[in-house]
Amino acid sequence: MTQVVVTIGGGEISRRALELVEDDAVIVAADSGLDHAVELGLEPSSLVGDLDSISANGRMWTYAHSVAILELPRDKDATDTELALAQAVAVDAATDLLLLGGAGDRLDHTLGALIALGAPALGRLASVRGLLGEARVHVLHPGHSVVLDDEPAGSTFSVLALHGACRGVEVRNARWQLRDADLAAGSALGVSNETSSIRDVATRIAVRDGVLTVVIP
Repeated sequence: MTQVVVTIGGGEISRRALELVEDDAVIVAADSGLDHAVELGLEPSSLVGDLDSISANGRMWTYAHSVAILELPRDKDATDTELALAQAVAVDAATDLLLLGGAGDRLDHTLGALIALGAPALGRLASVRGLLGEARVHVLHPGHSVVLDDEPAGSTFSVLALHGACRGVEVRNARWQLRDADLAAGSALGVSNETSSIRDVATRIAVRDGVLTVVIP
């Protein structure tokens, strides 16, 4: 089992990320995501993107640490985040993906990162997660599930059909539960729920068809 971590721009990465990164994780940086990774004490092994926002110090760090660099033209059809995710999923034995980024001052970039986590190629991984600022994200590909056993009782969460319609949605052990539900694309039905308030009873979320995004703000 191999965890692959992708660091992106959009501001400083929360120090909570260090609790999520495994000791032997493979770290891929997307452009200025390298600067934020290094600030956090992480050591990317590869750098991907058009490199239009990485700092001069970040470039020097890559040379000093023999980081593999895949530099691409600025005019391209994929974002740096998408390219880094594609490289991450190609890592041998990759099983779990963690995307790390700041809260960001560009809503379009944040949405683009969330959408990128729904790429079909990521569906073969056991888990797809993100930490954007302080918000935790789980992206459930078809047939996948997540147990929110790390969240305090009564924590707010939302389930969103950001990538199109979702079928067979299950939300169990929560304030408002769903059983084999269908969520239309863009539906607000799953917004602002609460995890179980019963001790040792964790909330479980699953989807049969479609890509479901779970957000813990």
